[in-house]
Order: sequence, then structure tokens, then C-alpha cells
Amino acid sequence: QVRFLESGGGSVQAGGSLRLACIASGFTYDPACLGWFRQAPGKEREGVAVVYPRHGNIYYADSVKGRFTIYLDNGRNAIDLQMENLKPEDTAMYYCAADEGSCQYAPLYFRRWDDFGQGTQVTVSS
Repeated sequence: QVRFLESGGGSVQAGGSLRLACIASGFTYDPACLGWFRQAPGKEREGVAVVYPRHGNIYYADSVKGRFTIYLDNGRNAIDLQMENLKPEDTAMYYCAADEGSCQYAPLYFRRWDDFGQGTQVTVSS
């Protein structure tokens, strides 16, 4: 069973920054995708930033392009999410995620992913 150690959530004012960190372990497969998703109350879970460890491909949601950056430490299956110029609409629970392969068909679509962490809360006030 994949385990995720997530950290870095918190509360900031609009325009502020946060960095989320995740270390994934316990894999019985070689992950094709590692990434961050988020879910706000009453909304569907959405992909924020995804990286393919084998190839280095990176995908971002349009809403975060230019503000968020995903970093990969391949040797540790660790991914960080640097979030800049945060907006109130970024408020959500953020989840680290991994998948063996189907994620590659739709990297930002949560139903293509198998494994998610417990989440870390990010709250941005105006």
C-alpha cells in the first residue's frame, strides 16, 4: 500500500506563498505519475500539477500556470509544490497522488489515479 507523507499546508493572505511537500513510499509498482490534486468543499477533485518521473513531462491546471511549480526528487519519490501569488480560490485540501499508468491518458483527471494521500489544508484569505 502506497503511503504519503504530506506537509506544508497552512493559512496565508492573498498574494502569499506556500510550499507543500510529499514523500511517497511503499510502492508495489513503478509510478508513471506523481502529482498534486485539490478539492474545495462542494467541488470535484481537480488536478493541479503532475510530473511523469520517467520522462520529466509536467502538466499544470490552467488556473495555476505561472504561479505554481512542481519539483521532483526522483530518488525519493518526493514532490514539492511551490505556490506563489496565492488567491482565495486556491483554498482547498491538497492531496499528493501516485498512479501506475492510467494517469497518462488524462493526467489532471482524478479518476485516472489510484492512490491519494490524506491531504493538507491550504487556506487563502482575501
